[in-house]
Amino acid sequence: MGDFPAGFLWGSATSAHQVEGGNVNNDWWEFEHRPGTAARWSSGDGIDHYHRYAEDFALLRSLGHTAHRLSLEWSRIEPAPGEFSRAATAHYRRVLTALADTGMTAFVTLHHFTLPRWFADAGGWLAPDAVDVFARYCRHVAAELGELMPFVCTVNEPQMVALHGYLEGYHPPGLADDRLWRQVGHRLLHAHFAAVRAVRTAGERSRVGLAVQLPLLAPARDDEECHALHRLLRGEIVDRYLDGLTGPDRGDFLGVQYYRKQWVDPRSPTLFADPPPGFRRTQMGWAVHPDGLRQVLHRAAEAGLPLYVTENGIATEDDSERIDHLHAHLGAVAAALVEGVDVRGYLHWSAFDNFEWSEGCRPKFGLIAVDREDDFARIPKPSAYAFAKVAETGRLPPEG
Repeated sequence: MGDFPAGFLWGSATSAHQVEGGNVNNDWWEFEHRPGTAARWSSGDGIDHYHRYAEDFALLRSLGHTAHRLSLEWSRIEPAPGEFSRAATAHYRRVLTALADTGMTAFVTLHHFTLPRWFADAGGWLAPDAVDVFARYCRHVAAELGELMPFVCTVNEPQMVALHGYLEGYHPPGLADDRLWRQVGHRLLHAHFAAVRAVRTAGERSRVGLAVQLPLLAPARDDEECHALHRLLRGEIVDRYLDGLTGPDRGDFLGVQYYRKQWVDPRSPTLFADPPPGFRRTQMGWAVHPDGLRQVLHRAAEAGLPLYVTENGIATEDDSERIDHLHAHLGAVAAALVEGVDVRGYLHWSAFDNFEWSEGCRPKFGLIAVDREDDFARIPKPSAYAFAKVAETGRLPPEG
């Protein structure tokens, strides 16, 4: 027996807007080009994955990956309300066929942060018919591409869509409203349920699940004010989704995404405190705490579904730090497995250095570098080979 069981899936993740390039018809493109927003860069050409997907998939497979997570760009597939693009749908059929031809298992995300402009202009997730409109898109995708989607992630990080976009103003639509962010969180859970139903209308070809980001939250101080905020944020960011996954439409698996331990503080204008001294920080300023992944996997297991780590990684220019981070967090997954948690795969964020939303291209999350000055050349980092070794052997290197 190794550290990981036979059949455990190994891979990495991307999202369409972060790698494809040229997604000009969605709310993120508008946000990037609107004066005064938090966005620092234009996504521009991304890393030109829209044209280079086949060679990218072949590279990932050569690095030991047995699975890959990617997203479909809704604004390409449905460029106007109820108007579905045959060309875009055919493009994604070619993409998913190329992925299947490598032998990698596809995890296909239906909504990874971006919305068509027409949907955003109509109110986005606050529109009265938002869930029904999203379900219409999901039905189209399932009917046209279902046999190429063994795993479907309905909504990526719904709590972060709500938090960043409707409370912090860090993502589109750039609002700061204590009431609306909770309303959107509630709406997105129901969007997940609707997406599960929509995908299942095409048959039982796909396993469907929600992909949630679960920071390990803690109060910054031992006082009632901090504990009260901790309870509130834990309820909105964690409990709403894990405890809310009930009923026949909850899905078949749960995607767990973990990056950091995070301290809450009502005295902070952001509601979150800086990490205490002694914690290593990433390029994003996030506190590195590997055992937090083991802890949130235990919490996620309470939902009663099989788990896949659908994102985990570090933003750093120092690839030796990425290797240490990778091994430490895989150690946390291995520990959770020993403790009885049903974890069936690990997808690293991210496959490539890419566009990191409002932070632009500065943070480096990728196993593979991209040289933007040399025709987007792909350059695997030492961490890519370290990951390949674990994937191929199912074993972590000896400590020390």
